[in-house]
Amino acid sequence: MVEYNDYFQLKNPLTRWKSKVSYKARQKMYAHFMDITSPSEVSNLLDIGVTPDTSLPESNFLEKWYPWTHNIIMTSVEDATNLEIEFKRAKFVRTIPGAAFPFIDKQFDIVFCSAVLEHVGDYPAQAFFIHECLRVGKKLYLTTPNKNFPIEMHTYLPLVHLLPRKIHQGILRFLGMDFFAKTENLNLLTSKNIKQLLPNNIYRYEISYNKTFGLKSNIILFAENI
Repeated sequence: MVEYNDYFQLKNPLTRWKSKVSYKARQKMYAHFMDITSPSEVSNLLDIGVTPDTSLPESNFLEKWYPWTHNIIMTSVEDATNLEIEFKRAKFVRTIPGAAFPFIDKQFDIVFCSAVLEHVGDYPAQAFFIHECLRVGKKLYLTTPNKNFPIEMHTYLPLVHLLPRKIHQGILRFLGMDFFAKTENLNLLTSKNIKQLLPNNIYRYEISYNKTFGLKSNIILFAENI
């Protein structure tokens, strides 16, 4: 099981810098999410990929800023039951990596998923993950880091992630970053990749970007059932 929390170390100056950048980016993405999905006080919402971490200001930003947390179901492959104490009106349901979500078709008005797709595995696993998001939700708002952004924000390395996968992963192993050297833990995508993962002739969608330093740092997928 993947444990992302091990990488949240605020004592690391690079992590503090990334945290500041991420916080600003997520402020913009949250505003965009609210604008494009138009939720109301009766919309039921699934947040896929919450983290048990509560030390970083950007962690679980949706629950921190969303006005109707009583309508949120939080889910993760990690045990994040502590968030039910942190966000008293939201509920947590744990999911199994690679398995179908334990929800019925179109159960949620909105599915929200931020910075998770790059951690679910290879392309078939990512395609299944997107399919499940669309199966259980009427609308999907999903973000993932843009592979074409020059800095890889998990490892803080510039440009190396643009090399062929085997070479990239070999460099990460050489640098002692074995966790992120595994496709199951980090598989970055371009917007072209995401389009190829979407089901054919079923959903309408649009792809946009969040920009950092003027460059497209995050891909945003909004899809809605026809």
